[in-house]
Amino acid sequence: MDALTWLTYVGVIFALIIFPGPSALLCTHHGLTFGRKRTIATVLGGASASLVLMVVSVLGLGAVLVASESAFYILKLLGGVYLVYLGIMAWRDTSSPPSTNSSTHSADVAPTRQLFRRGFTVGISNPKDILFFAALFPNFIDVTQPQLMQFLVLALTWFVIDFILMSTYASLGSSISRWFHNPRRYQRFNRATGGLFMAAGGTLIASNH
Repeated sequence: MDALTWLTYVGVIFALIIFPGPSALLCTHHGLTFGRKRTIATVLGGASASLVLMVVSVLGLGAVLVASESAFYILKLLGGVYLVYLGIMAWRDTSSPPSTNSSTHSADVAPTRQLFRRGFTVGISNPKDILFFAALFPNFIDVTQPQLMQFLVLALTWFVIDFILMSTYASLGSSISRWFHNPRRYQRFNRATGGLFMAAGGTLIASNH
């Protein structure tokens, strides 16, 4: 893979990843609630999910999902239901606002492995991403050259940029946490977050393609 192709790929995926979606929303919410450092686990979970989806797409599951409408719909339904579930949980959250030292706030309630699992589950919840990677990678792979190394470069580049940008969202959430020490503001934030998650889940469930 030549440098120009790689730089083009970087520009494309930067624009795709930075656009706020469910993972960015989750990282922002966790950044506000648990602090930037603890939310690194959420970020790693989402980035790891992307790696899994890339491997799955390369192994050919993308073609299977295209051929089997029912399998695709079932996976999409499960992903949408999970996003709606997260939305309901955020809407009903009655916990206290984050403390000044948000890195230790709620540490026992949400251990690192739980934050990682939430990030991973949200990241992997949309089967459309499998089809997306299956359509994206062929545009940047030279079939006349060894393909495994090219795939590794594309996957690791995505992982690094995904990690950096989602960490930025986590930092954003952490930086605005001081505005939500008021319980009423914090409740409004949770309800707004919950509403966005439910909207994203509902859209995923209702979409036909």
